[in-house]
Amino acid sequence: MSKKRGLSLEEKREKILQIFYDSQDFFLLKELEKSGPKKGVISQSVKDVVQSLVDDDLASKDKIGTSVYFWSLPSCAGNQLRTVHRKLNSDLQSSKKRHAELVDQCEALKKGREESDEREEALAELKTIEMKYNELKEEMEKYADNDPAAVQAMKEAIEVAHAAANRWTDNVFTLRQWCSNNFPQAKEQLENMYQEAGITDEFDYLEPLPVISIGAVTDQMLEGDP
Repeated sequence: MSKKRGLSLEEKREKILQIFYDSQDFFLLKELEKSGPKKGVISQSVKDVVQSLVDDDLASKDKIGTSVYFWSLPSCAGNQLRTVHRKLNSDLQSSKKRHAELVDQCEALKKGREESDEREEALAELKTIEMKYNELKEEMEKYADNDPAAVQAMKEAIEVAHAAANRWTDNVFTLRQWCSNNFPQAKEQLENMYQEAGITDEFDYLEPLPVISIGAVTDQMLEGDP
């Protein structure tokens, strides 16, 4: 024996509306929860079903004193359906008007674009120009490293890195001096530690290096400069 299928939400809404229409009376929620099972709507789902009807303006509710009453009349549902119908009809007319405007625009854009020898020649010329543009663009990308803005950005980045390196070098010298002043008895151990860390007698501040573009290097190579 197959299991009985439960009611869908729309079916439950219809059952609750039928309760309202048959009685044309006002109900407390607990009264609807008692009447719902008689129509096949379990009491636990009555609250959500009633709220969905209120949200869609198919039922009304109002608080009187400390109690909340619900009701719905056939005339209310009819008014709601008529309102929805007017709204849909208005949207349909707006859509038809917009469709007509787009058709007119499409026809207007087609004017002057009819197939002809002149049009074919113009399109071919346009395609040739686009291809030439792409070739020139690719050629310019090859020389991007020689771009003055790129060279300037590289120069500024080197200056920032140079300043940072010398700042840390200064910190190292300051730390060495502090260690020498505070731990004179550990001079030998400190020197060994410096050597292991790569802080030798050659350790010193960096001198700034000039920025040379790739183009300049290429020119030097072509001229035979070392």
